[in-house]
Amino acid sequence: MDAYNIMFVILAVMIALSSFATVLAKSVLRAAAYLFFALLGVAGMYFLLGYTFLGSVQVMVYCGGIVVLYVFAILLTRGAKDKLSENTRTKIFASALLSLTGLGAFIYAIVKAKFLNSMFMTPGALTAPTEGSMISINNVGQHMLSTGENGYLLPFEAVSVLLLACIVAALVIARKR
Repeated sequence: MDAYNIMFVILAVMIALSSFATVLAKSVLRAAAYLFFALLGVAGMYFLLGYTFLGSVQVMVYCGGIVVLYVFAILLTRGAKDKLSENTRTKIFASALLSLTGLGAFIYAIVKAKFLNSMFMTPGALTAPTEGSMISINNVGQHMLSTGENGYLLPFEAVSVLLLACIVAALVIARKR
């Protein structure tokens, strides 16, 4: 295993553990903190795959924006003192059933796409991106300001509307209490 594959395993374990901790946390504030680390691990995966623009957007928008808004909404509404509801047998059974259904769909997709055969039969299936496959900064800048095909201006505007909606929702929640 080379450094690229080792980093992939580290990030995958970080995402899985942070995701489980997010779901199993008793405090809402701790769940938001674990969500931050799960989203940060996803950004690390994007950087590892060579998608630097997507990774930086993940860090700025989700880690830096959405999670901070969640934390502000929690702290503004005295939600930090709130505890999550207790688990009942019905909730545990329903969540286990949904988890197994999701796992089954995931395994079906892996088998149907013949991903395992291509990964184990081809040596070095996971390789680091090469210099020729990277996009130049000038190219990224032109795509960011473009509204045409492969342009990023419209998705950025959609994200700004999403962030505005989160701010307005946080203020509405804060005013109700």
